[in-house]
Amino acid sequence: MSTAWLCVLSLVLISWLCVLQTLVSAEDYQPSNANDLLKRASERIKLKHYRGAVEDLNAAIEADPSLSEAYLHHASALRYLCRYEESEKSYQKYLELKPGASTAEKELSQLQQAKGSLETAFNLFDSGDFEKALERIEKVVLVFSSGCLKAKILKVRILIALKDYSSAISESGFILKEDEDNLEALLLRGRAYYYLTDHDVAMRHYQKGLRLDPEHSELKKAYFGLKNLLKKTKSAEDNVGKGKLRVAVEDFKAALAVDLNHVSHNVHLHLGLCKVLVKLGRGKDALSSCTEVLNIDEELVDALVQRGEAKLLTEDWEGAVADLKQAAQKSPQDMSIRESLMKAEKALKMSQRKDWYKILGISKTASSAEIKRAYKKLALQWHPDKNVDNREEAEAMFREIAAAYEVLGDENKRSRYDSGEDMNDMGTGMGGGGFDPFGGGGFTFHFEGGGGGFPGGGGFHGGDFPGGFGFDF
Repeated sequence: MSTAWLCVLSLVLISWLCVLQTLVSAEDYQPSNANDLLKRASERIKLKHYRGAVEDLNAAIEADPSLSEAYLHHASALRYLCRYEESEKSYQKYLELKPGASTAEKELSQLQQAKGSLETAFNLFDSGDFEKALERIEKVVLVFSSGCLKAKILKVRILIALKDYSSAISESGFILKEDEDNLEALLLRGRAYYYLTDHDVAMRHYQKGLRLDPEHSELKKAYFGLKNLLKKTKSAEDNVGKGKLRVAVEDFKAALAVDLNHVSHNVHLHLGLCKVLVKLGRGKDALSSCTEVLNIDEELVDALVQRGEAKLLTEDWEGAVADLKQAAQKSPQDMSIRESLMKAEKALKMSQRKDWYKILGISKTASSAEIKRAYKKLALQWHPDKNVDNREEAEAMFREIAAAYEVLGDENKRSRYDSGEDMNDMGTGMGGGGFDPFGGGGFTFHFEGGGGGFPGGGGFHGGDFPGGFGFDF
């Protein structure tokens, strides 16, 4: 490199050092008299640097205790910071030096309003009247004490209590711009992100606070509470994936118990629990969980579908159709919902038919032999000639029993009935009085199998029942 270039670089370096020295000197400059301190304090108040202004004014008053304007500015700066007792003393000192000064009297009145409103706001917050507490803070305290940290922190707490988490994040952000290490602001901002289910950002706020103060009780509680919630949630989801549904149920319940107020996260836990309970066939429990979801978010289609499935399990056919129809309207392109709705509508239609199994007092898995035995027993029990005192009721029951056996005693008809076909519409004689075991006077029931169709042998023939009702086995 040439000598000329070295000289140029040296000159540039010297120039920068001179500029830097000038900047450092300006920053380190400390006014030596009260008037200069008062002037700088006034500029700081305009920039809302109230704490620096108070320091300058303390020095100005110490340098010149008779400087009245220093007391007025001192009182104003302290009022902005809601250091009301100190502020009041400075106003009184100023009024001693300047009796009857209207500006001081007006500001002193504002001080009293702000002081009283701040106390009232705290009381309203403690009593749960958050709207009125917020009104006091915004319309009085922060108007007359714009730098009041206590009021700003209380405002964030109120916003969180009102579930206005976005505003809480914004307001706590302003506090952290002024003091990035403010522990309360870090805690509250983290809590707002937490309730918005932005758990990663919430965790970072808690961790920063704990690095500054590892023993801060509220930060520790928030941090470990969130870790516990995430751990239990992951365990529940993992067990669902592994097919360990009963274990997953307990995990979901444990996660829900961590924070009942964490609605935005709990809605997903309730839905997960509902789905698992439906898979386990626990309709009543699933119904409760799904309803909890819809109480939080009535537009959640998945919850409507799952509650519809739960209602099918509890045989609330009409409720199932209603939920699934609503889900289908909200998500018309989802064919799986359409299929579930069709299943529910079929179940509703089947529920409105006569239950032949119930009439014969047997299960839907009964064998042919069990069906026949049940029929014989009930036919004997309700034969009209054996119920002379309630013949009309007996005849009605006897018809029902015979009709049930006509369907269930025939494998083809039973299969069609079990598949959901409406036997009344299929011309089988089940409806409109078409099937009448009493038609034409007497009749004979024929059963497959040899004689002695009843336990113990012998059969019943024409004359065994007065009136000409006979059984031939």
